[in-house]
Amino acid sequence: MLNAVATTGLLVAAMRAEESARPDRLFVDPFAAELAGDAGRAALAAYRAAASLPLPIIEVRTRCFDEAFARAWEAGIRQFVLLAAGMDARAYRLPWPAGARVFEVDQPEVLAAKAEVLKTARPRCERVAVATDLAGDWPAALLAAGFDRSQRSLWLVEGLLQYLDADIVAALFARLAQLSAPGSRLLYDVVGRTLLESPRLAPTLAMMRELGAPWRFATDEPANLIGEHGWDTVVLNPAVLAAEWGRWPFPALPPDAPGMPRGYIVEAGKP
Repeated sequence: MLNAVATTGLLVAAMRAEESARPDRLFVDPFAAELAGDAGRAALAAYRAAASLPLPIIEVRTRCFDEAFARAWEAGIRQFVLLAAGMDARAYRLPWPAGARVFEVDQPEVLAAKAEVLKTARPRCERVAVATDLAGDWPAALLAAGFDRSQRSLWLVEGLLQYLDADIVAALFARLAQLSAPGSRLLYDVVGRTLLESPRLAPTLAMMRELGAPWRFATDEPANLIGEHGWDTVVLNPAVLAAEWGRWPFPALPPDAPGMPRGYIVEAGKP
């Protein structure tokens, strides 16, 4: 039985399955429907019922990060870490280059559930499952699993930060920075403070609380999370990306428009 935060991975898988079936899809995830299961589809139905106007944030984020992985391959990076990997199927669906090694870090019950669903599938890279809790000493577990801190890495922290307390977020980025060799890269997303306070989003946030996975953390200074450790950052607006890909129903607002609910995608690099 998965806990509430882990169940959100099923919800995201259901969104990816839904996107994969669209004629104008931003990506194809052939494993998403099976990974979502009935629980994921039920969570998605509740999410759609609560959202006054569903926006393709998860779908845009997935496409954006997929493209960032490809850029990392082209730059010669071959070590990848997915923190709170959940039902992410990138190890199975992306066209990994030779020598790619992907560490999937998550709770034991999450990895076990995923392994059961994908027991007949073969990853397209060397996939290493690291069963540990991110609230504990996950760096020790990652190193014990063969992570090489002397190699450049690409880290992915996707759809996680909003569920954590601020002190855990700070500790997570500090540990990540310590483990990263120069030239490493980091991808993450985070919601803005105004989004948590938006009346329009209130039904969706209430639905997440009822699911048992309330959103706790938000910031409108997303670059600072890793920038304070000396990393270079580029902050992307999901609405702008969605508009470029023909999937945004509103004009994309400028980054400095005050008081508007928004989320952020960050691509960072360690000099």
